[in-house]
Amino acid sequence: MKAVIIGGGIAGTVTAMALRRAGIEASIHEAYPSGGEDAGAFLTIMHNGMDALRAIGADAPVVENSFAADGLELVTPDGKTVERRSFDVDGLAGPRTLTRAVLYRALQEEAISRGIAFERGKRLVSASPGVARFEDGTTAEGDILIGADGLRSVLRNIIDPSCPPPRSTGLDVVYGYTTDTSVPQAPSLYRMIQSLHAFFGYTSAPDGSTYWFARLPAAEGTRSGLTPAEWRTAAFVVFDGEPLPAAEIIQSTGDEVFGGHSYDVPSTPVWSTESMVLVGDAAHAASPAAGQGASMALEDGVVLAQCLRDLPDAPTAFAAYERLRRARVEKLVENSAAVRSGTTSDRDRNWLYRHHIEWDKTITG
Repeated sequence: MKAVIIGGGIAGTVTAMALRRAGIEASIHEAYPSGGEDAGAFLTIMHNGMDALRAIGADAPVVENSFAADGLELVTPDGKTVERRSFDVDGLAGPRTLTRAVLYRALQEEAISRGIAFERGKRLVSASPGVARFEDGTTAEGDILIGADGLRSVLRNIIDPSCPPPRSTGLDVVYGYTTDTSVPQAPSLYRMIQSLHAFFGYTSAPDGSTYWFARLPAAEGTRSGLTPAEWRTAAFVVFDGEPLPAAEIIQSTGDEVFGGHSYDVPSTPVWSTESMVLVGDAAHAASPAAGQGASMALEDGVVLAQCLRDLPDAPTAFAAYERLRRARVEKLVENSAAVRSGTTSDRDRNWLYRHHIEWDKTITG
């Protein structure tokens, strides 16, 4: 079997490595010449995401390029810390924080070192069973096509032209980085601040730099096309004047600011055909409130590879993969949306964190 993977981000690259480990040939075809549209953001790979990487022996590059987060603090609008929560879960290796750009590079270099073909500038425009056609006029052929092409997946719409579009979460998310060590630090933890008007979180790297994000309520398109300086100002004015360090941290930041509107995909009715299947955000995307988008994509790629390894044909494997994944990821998307809206708490995360993939376990149909 040969797999053609559309998308060279987190989901696509890890799926290719998992397939390779399962004895299945895979090639990666990435639309962007380098990086990706969200490469300026940072993320945390949680316990379950690191577990998925360990299942295929791909955790070391991530650990080497990231720093640990041991827990979080919840802070109220008046500046009081009301809860401290450890990320320690039954001795499981804890979360790792890094930028998307660094994660992309680490995973892609690892995939290439394993002999996986990686082609850039390959933007999918159409597909039929066994054939992917790209904007530059080239094609790629394989027994199966795997759509790891993210939130705006082209393959998702080819599989099901009537699929619902991504849904606005009503949030703009801004990410920034400052090297000013005089601002309040949060070493080895995430300090999460619910202000009067928005949500702010930050953590400090071992070198003293601070990674921060702000979730700002906004209708879709309200702040489209802003420059880094304009995104910084948009975030600053929301927190200015509050008894919190958010405005101070934002003000200390230079042009390393990246913003955009946030979307989710609550449910994709059709995940596969007989020869095409979706992974990661192409199949499901959660709002950033849960911090699980990357980890769920990592789980997807490994489980799909196990199904293709153990079951007799692609349609049977795809059905098993969907059976194993759909309920979990849709629960995550629903939970994340509820946390974002304030209708539920995010305290019980063990059902997420304790998820374990046993690579040698045989998948049955």
